[in-house]
Amino acid sequence: MGGAVSAGEDNDELIDNLKEAQYIRTELVEQAFRAIDRADYYLEEFKDNAYKDLAWKHGNIHLSAPCIYSEVMEALDLQPGLSFLNLGSGTGYLSSMVGLILGPFGVNHGVELHSDVIEYAKQKLDFFIKTSDSFDKFEFCEPSFVTGNCLEISPDCTQYDRVYCGAGVQKEHEDYMKNLLKVGGILVMPLEEKLTKITRTGPSAWETKKILAVSFAPLIQPNHADSGKSRLVHLPPVAVRSLQDLARIAIRGTIKKIIHQETMGKTGNGLKNPPRFKRRRVRRRRMETIVFLDKEVFASRISNPSDDNNNSEDIEEERQEEEETKPSELKPDPPVNFLREKVLSLPLPDPLKYYLLYYREK
Repeated sequence: MGGAVSAGEDNDELIDNLKEAQYIRTELVEQAFRAIDRADYYLEEFKDNAYKDLAWKHGNIHLSAPCIYSEVMEALDLQPGLSFLNLGSGTGYLSSMVGLILGPFGVNHGVELHSDVIEYAKQKLDFFIKTSDSFDKFEFCEPSFVTGNCLEISPDCTQYDRVYCGAGVQKEHEDYMKNLLKVGGILVMPLEEKLTKITRTGPSAWETKKILAVSFAPLIQPNHADSGKSRLVHLPPVAVRSLQDLARIAIRGTIKKIIHQETMGKTGNGLKNPPRFKRRRVRRRRMETIVFLDKEVFASRISNPSDDNNNSEDIEEERQEEEETKPSELKPDPPVNFLREKVLSLPLPDPLKYYLLYYREK
């Protein structure tokens, strides 16, 4: 088995490889992928595989390959303030990345069939909020998950700007999925062995684009054998933010602006954390492989067949020489969480500081 892109040594290198292979193409998507470490969503004993471009499944817990998630994120064309519905939300990895883009005034709902996976997703979400320094770089639209079969969503549910289904959709359920969309909305789902993007251009008008050849395990059909009745799934209400939450958002935003202004005064360029560039191992690939892993398949992109192997060796040797002469550049100091430091220095009661930091403890 081979991945569509090279394995990375850490999350940043995985994202570098996805960018190089053109799976990640926009800055918003790149920022979301870098902010959440994929390994955090793995069980401890399987983390060695977290930065490979492969799907992972253990019991009911499942993660799609990184190249699939990046194609989905790009196809959804996410913007702040939109509403998003994730059908088969799983570990919550994708929903959390989407939430970083939607911002505090978006809507972020997920439906998952297995209650144990819902519990796992909530644990991972709590871990991200409490421990990740990157969390403070965003205003987050926290996902809400409900248990149930996504083919039994209550017909009176609200429609969404963006919908993703993480399981293979049979042709007979295509219209059901389309009806979850608002006019102008985008639906991304595996349909007839293709990752498909459907845009609702009018009440009864659609544009369809095939993105990538894939093969997902199909949606599980509802089972009414026990009661003979449908178990309707009721999605969370679209609630208005409380005044307390709005105050927290405003205060955090003001502090971020102050930090930005202070940094501009010191450096003149406004960069709080200059980007860290990591040298990448040079790997030239010719791939026409399709990857199979536990019922999920995805096609790799095909690199230029005219790659010069000798040139690759020269670049590799040059990289090694640079590393020998400048080893200190590869290990920069960890970035400072200026927002957290500023909040903790405010002359406020500790409970209020903790509230501004989302009750984070380190």
